[in-house]
Amino acid sequence: MEGLEMVARLMEISAVTAPKSKGQNFVRTHILSRAEVDKLAQGMIAFGFRKGKTDFDRDARGLAEAEVLLIGLRNAAPVGLNCGACGFDSCDELTRQTRARGEFSGPICAFRHLDMGIALGSAVKTASLLNVDNRIMYRLGVVARDLGLVDWDFVMGIPLSVTGKNIFFDR
Repeated sequence: MEGLEMVARLMEISAVTAPKSKGQNFVRTHILSRAEVDKLAQGMIAFGFRKGKTDFDRDARGLAEAEVLLIGLRNAAPVGLNCGACGFDSCDELTRQTRARGEFSGPICAFRHLDMGIALGSAVKTASLLNVDNRIMYRLGVVARDLGLVDWDFVMGIPLSVTGKNIFFDR
């Protein structure tokens, strides 16, 4: 539908300008092209089958007419509080860890996860104010990383749709 790309661009602005810990921005955004959305949908089906995980195919079907915005973190440095919220005693200990190579790459400072959560909330608020159906989806982010659509450490996807009923709920 016409206008969804503009909404996605406004959502990017909301994510980028959302408050960040210590004013440092490690949040990344990317609006997928139609070809990338199609690749993501096919990749989600294959990923779910390959990994034996449910509902990747279901969520892939919802992308047929959707615009997709990715929001994530890349190379997020710890804030420096030594708070232990990441599970380590100090920020130095966190940075010495070998990076996990699962669906996401970590560990990541808990405050950077909060930054990303605030960015996600700001972005979906913008979509909501413009009456565009959306949903934050883990599966989109996992497969976007798996396919190399982004090289970020942690990613969530937000599909956007304009229909008579939100296609991302009550599936």
